[in-house]
Amino acid sequence: MLDQASTIRVATTIPLPEGNAEFVTFSGLPDQREHIAVAYGDWRSNETPLVRVHSECLTGDVFGSLKCDCGPQLEEAQRLCSQDHGIILYLRQEGRGIGLYNKLDAYARQEQGADTWEANRLIGQPEEARDFTVAAHMLRALGKSALRLLTNNPDKSAQLQVTGIDVTEVIPTGIFPNRHNHGYLAAKQARGHALDLEE
Repeated sequence: MLDQASTIRVATTIPLPEGNAEFVTFSGLPDQREHIAVAYGDWRSNETPLVRVHSECLTGDVFGSLKCDCGPQLEEAQRLCSQDHGIILYLRQEGRGIGLYNKLDAYARQEQGADTWEANRLIGQPEEARDFTVAAHMLRALGKSALRLLTNNPDKSAQLQVTGIDVTEVIPTGIFPNRHNHGYLAAKQARGHALDLEE
């Protein structure tokens, strides 16, 4: 269970291509980062909303990098959550939590043959530094204790459930392969992500 309570700081409506969404900020998050929720439609009345816990990826989300699948996953989440009165939790955990500059350093190691996890280790960073329990704080502040989780990453579901969030269903994200990200996707599959690259 959570050892402290976070609260909503402000919620403001922003028009998006797929419809209006509330952008919600928080006070009292344990890591003090500026994570946000993007909540669509009548999300307050949705007892088990579709939720995407999405870690920030400047290169993929903003610039459309083909080295990963982050941008397409975010676009998919926007479309599905707008249809389902769902919520995207956008976590400021760039590069699996190591930060933008370190991620770009790790990219240079990937060009030498390391996968994304190995590259983090080679630059002296953890292979995985994200903490998804902050998402549970955000969900509690939003009044949500149960959800349907849009993810291929079993660690997200496990971390949320440890905090008392009821993950009633795990809905897999799409698979978005291209000629630049096959190694990235294969490394995710090897580390337990629910991906079937043979399809």
